[in-house]
Amino acid sequence: MMVALSSQTEINLPNVRGKQERNAPLAKLTWFRVGGTADVLFTPADEEDLAQFLSALDPEVPVMPIGVGSNMLIRDGGIRGVVIRLGKNFSNIQCDGVTLTAGAGTPDIAAASAARDHEIAGLEFLRGVPGTIGGAIRMNAGAYGTEVADVFESATAVDRSGQIHQLDAGFMNFAYRHSDLPADFIVTSATFKGQPGERAAIEQRMQEISDAREESQPLRTRTGGSTFKNPNGHKAWQLVDEAGCRGLKIGGAMVSEKHCNFLINDGSATAKDIEDLGEEVRRRVLDTSGVSLTWEIRIVGEVAS
Repeated sequence: MMVALSSQTEINLPNVRGKQERNAPLAKLTWFRVGGTADVLFTPADEEDLAQFLSALDPEVPVMPIGVGSNMLIRDGGIRGVVIRLGKNFSNIQCDGVTLTAGAGTPDIAAASAARDHEIAGLEFLRGVPGTIGGAIRMNAGAYGTEVADVFESATAVDRSGQIHQLDAGFMNFAYRHSDLPADFIVTSATFKGQPGERAAIEQRMQEISDAREESQPLRTRTGGSTFKNPNGHKAWQLVDEAGCRGLKIGGAMVSEKHCNFLINDGSATAKDIEDLGEEVRRRVLDTSGVSLTWEIRIVGEVAS
């Protein structure tokens, strides 16, 4: 199959068992529900299919993985090259003693629930992390006092050339909302280690996390999750609030009045509205506090022409 990229070049797409879609709309795949199209959207059948696809694809063609789009803003001009989405075939979960192995497409909440069912304590925090295991690994996601680094044991990833790698914690070099995972590595599965626990106690902790999120975050809106990283010694939401940004609007984008570290699409926003609003918040916070906020949401793609 030949696919024309925006650069007017053409690429050959390898024969695969998974699904390939040209000029694929991406907005429906993100929590913000905004963004342009991908030249190609590829949903591999399994890890082998992914590896074979990458090894056969022209190395000059850019590749970008996405999960459920919870912490991602795709610009209105879309994404050139191939977007890879790991679907339900990458959502298997296996538990053995106090370890849990999950495919990268597994929703974080599903991993937390499986750990509860197998009485593995320590993974309750995943109940409060939006997204999938693959994204959680890359950004060392965390919530309510625990992060991936605290329970990470190993991961499997496929690089741009199609080589499969086994990764340990030393390779990942986790830091706050960061890992050293190379940009061209696509995580396909990960193993976590918890400790023995009682189902009732695990369930109670998960419910506490769920209740806390419900009370404090705008969960029923089109949002991308936590927008800015917490700077050292500060809470991002408080800096945003003190800068007078609560409820601030640009176009169809608004700073949540419920939680100032969340941006909301009221249903009419473009990706540009959301990015412009975030940058305006960063400017006001810097002016009032001297602190430069860093985006936690990943902004990708091209500005619309």
